[in-house]
Amino acid sequence: MNSQYAVAVHVLSIISQFPEHASSADIAASVGTNPVVIRTVTGLLRRADLLATQQGVSGARLTRDPRNITLLDVYRAVNGEASVFRLHEHPHPACPVGANIQATLEARFGCAQAALEAELARMTLADVLGDLAARAG
Repeated sequence: MNSQYAVAVHVLSIISQFPEHASSADIAASVGTNPVVIRTVTGLLRRADLLATQQGVSGARLTRDPRNITLLDVYRAVNGEASVFRLHEHPHPACPVGANIQATLEARFGCAQAALEAELARMTLADVLGDLAARAG
C-alpha cells in the first residue's frame, strides 16, 4: 500500500471539515504535498463516487455522509481490487521452495487481506473525524 491511501483519507477529512478550503492548493498545504498529487487522488475519489467536483470551480464535496463512507471504500478507490500483498513472478520451478512458495503465500496473504478489508469495512470516515476532533481538543 502506498501513501495515496493516507492522502485520500486526509483529503476526505479536510473536505468534510472545511469545505470552504477544499481547493487542491489548500488541501496540498495541509497534506504537505504538491497540488498535482491532490488532484490525482481527488480524481480517484471522484471516480469511486466518494467526491463530487465541478469543472472550472474550485473545491469538492462528499457524495455521502461520513458515516456512510468506510475506510474500505477509500482503500478500494485508491487501490482498486488489488491486494496489498504482491508475489514475485518467477520462482524457480525445479526448486522445492520456488515450486511451492506462491501457493503457500497466496493462502496466507489471502487471509491477511481478508482481515485487513474486514477491519477497514468496520471503520468509517466519521470515526476518523471523531478521532481528529478528540486529538485537536
